Formats: sequence, C-alpha cells, structure tokens
Amino acid sequence: MAAVSMAAGTAYAQSEVYLCVDQNGVKEYKNTGDTKGCKRVSLPPLTVTSSSKPPREGTAASKPAASTPTDFPKVDNGTQKARDNDRRQILQDELKNEQQRLANLKKDYNDGTPERQGNEKNYAKYQERVASMKEDISRSEKNIDALNRELSNLK
Repeated sequence: MAAVSMAAGTAYAQSEVYLCVDQNGVKEYKNTGDTKGCKRVSLPPLTVTSSSKPPREGTAASKPAASTPTDFPKVDNGTQKARDNDRRQILQDELKNEQQRLANLKKDYNDGTPERQGNEKNYAKYQERVASMKEDISRSEKNIDALNRELSNLK
C-alpha cells in the first residue's frame, strides 16, 4: 500500500497550448491557436509525486504552535482588571450612543414615510433619501449587535 502512495505519476495537459505573438511582440499563451501568430508549443509531461512520510524536523509543518515567549511582558491582575473595566465602559458608552442614534434615525424614518424636504420636488430624490435612511438604520442595528457581542465576550 505504501508503495502505491509513493509511486510517481505523470500528468498530461488536457488540451494543446499555443504561444501567440501579436504585432507588438507581446507573447501570450492560449489554449486555442485560432489567431494569427500562434504556434503550438510542445510541453514536457508534468511529474507528480506524493509522499506518506511525516514532515522532516525543522520544517514549518513539523513545528508546534507558537507559545508566549518567556520574556514577554506580563500585566498584573489589578492592571488587567482596570483595562477590562475601561474597555467595558467604552463599549457601553458606544452602545448608548449607537442606541440613541438608532432611535433618532427611526424617528426621522417615520416607518418608511419621512417628511419631504424642500429640495425633494423630484420623487426619485425622496426615494433615494428614504433608501439611504433605511441603510443607515440597518447599519446602526448591526453596530448595536456587534457592541452587544463584544460586551458579552468580556469577563
């Protein structure tokens, strides 16, 4: 069985290859020779081998996952807790601001029928603004979801 997995095989191209040169001397390889200046190219067969051997020592595939270096700076628990609290407060502030923004957007959107502005005599401009408002509401809702996820991931 091992002999089969280590056997070398030869792969051949599925189609012919042509080298085409245009009037400017630019070379291009194609699988059809239907244009002027194309000549069929004879390519050597491609040899394919597979191996069931484990990777050699010292190669990237054999190295274990990287760990934290011993000289990496460490932070004491009190400092880390203060940083986490700061992060939590920042996220909560951002969440509050985004929720307020969403409430304002929904108020202006008025269930899809916002009031027309003076420069929107053309109905298409009005529809464009309504679509933009709907996108803003969707974006704000996604931001709120992301902030809630971040807050739930905190310890």
